[in-house]
Amino acid sequence: MLRRKPLGTLGGVIVAVMLAAAILAEVISPYGFAQTNLRERFISTSVTHWLGTDQLGRDLLTRLIYGARISLFVGFGAVALGSVIATVLGVLSAYFGGRLDLLLQRAVDAWMAFPPLLLLMSIMSLVGPSIFNITAVLGIAFGIQNSRIIRGVALSIKEHTYVEGARAVGSGHLRITAGHILPNVLPTIIVVATTGLSTVILTEASLSFLGLGIPPPYPTWGGMLSLAGLDHMYQAPWLAIWPAVALSLAVFGFNMLGDALRDLLDPRLKGG
Repeated sequence: MLRRKPLGTLGGVIVAVMLAAAILAEVISPYGFAQTNLRERFISTSVTHWLGTDQLGRDLLTRLIYGARISLFVGFGAVALGSVIATVLGVLSAYFGGRLDLLLQRAVDAWMAFPPLLLLMSIMSLVGPSIFNITAVLGIAFGIQNSRIIRGVALSIKEHTYVEGARAVGSGHLRITAGHILPNVLPTIIVVATTGLSTVILTEASLSFLGLGIPPPYPTWGGMLSLAGLDHMYQAPWLAIWPAVALSLAVFGFNMLGDALRDLLDPRLKGG
């Protein structure tokens, strides 16, 4: 993969570094994410604060590291939940067809008829901002939106002769879906999940920027852009620059890794 997909390898390295930073946040962070020191407000960079401090004297590097933990927790949690939902809806809709397929697809159409961010903002304003609420809401949205991709792949697999053969020898619905359709859909699920991680992380940052994500004092990249970065953009531009850089690297890393996995797992979808 290193020679065939250098950008994918770079994306994997970025993701691995993010994962390591998130797991080892307490070990590698020099300060607590909520530790304040008003005497050290608005430091651009120093030996003790590599990326500077914010309006309360909190170390920006520490808050970025803990922000990576929150972003990855929400991202992986939402994608895991969404992958289950997308797989169940897509496989059931493709396998049974008929009225069930019609009902599920019209429900998906109704969901996708609304602007995604506006719909998520409305739901978050009803359920309230918290890490578990935003993970659940993003997971449901991810699952419904991507169920069509899983359905399309499952429809093509359903028509293969080995599925017809399994049905002819008396295999039940559960055995056919779990033993024949689901294993062949799995590569698509992996690719959709990997590429969807960047979208989920970016959406979480957007909701946090709008005040509908994870509430303070927990640091999120979108919240850092909104609270400190936006309010003090001209006085301390690094408060907006570094969270934006972290968010851009995360999106780039997951996109490149997802593209590489897509090309490796399904040669028919080579991106060149």
